[in-house]
Amino acid sequence: MLLGTWLLFGPSIWILLPALVLALYAQWRVRSTYRRYARVPSRGGVSATEVVRQILNDSAVTDVTIEKTPRALGDHYDPRKKVLRLSASDSTSISAIGVAAHEAAHAIQHARGFRPLALRTAIVPIATFGSQLAFPLFFLGLIFQYQPLLTVWILLFSAAVLFMLVTLPVEFDASRRAVSALRDSSLVSAEELGGVKEVLFAAALTYVAAAAMAALQLFLLLSTSRRR
Repeated sequence: MLLGTWLLFGPSIWILLPALVLALYAQWRVRSTYRRYARVPSRGGVSATEVVRQILNDSAVTDVTIEKTPRALGDHYDPRKKVLRLSASDSTSISAIGVAAHEAAHAIQHARGFRPLALRTAIVPIATFGSQLAFPLFFLGLIFQYQPLLTVWILLFSAAVLFMLVTLPVEFDASRRAVSALRDSSLVSAEELGGVKEVLFAAALTYVAAAAMAALQLFLLLSTSRRR
């Protein structure tokens, strides 16, 4: 994969280096921060599931189902099914509480009609399809010098990049709502809230890195297609 990318882009590939470094740092930061605070139980003894229920109840969101997912760090809210899945639903750790509050915030965004979330949800199928087929179509277009394939690729991969960019305000807003909800409900102390902020900031870095990498890849591939 790396050799093929080098053959395609040549020395221009170095433009991806800052984004790659940021991505590696973000992955390390989120895992190390999560592990550190996963060993710190909340003084109030509330579990991640209890946190979600209270935050949703305080916001009058009563139609969301809470489930446990076996996938580590696989916490997410599914707006299509109104299901919130937690990987550490019974944990009382600062990490579990922070992530749970963040996912509860996504459910609140959905209930309140938060537009960036609605846009992200709408383009998920196109973005998923585009990320899977964009590069095969791009290489076929280059091999056969068939411009329509390159045009289709540009549209598909652009949708994937748009998804990454729209994700940023969605995630930042969810973290803001999560911190505010935890503070207002007194579910955690001021000191514990600092740990929650560290966990959520580390998670946010992964989204920033992914968006930067996707945008730079699109820029490089566009530049390459114009030279062909």
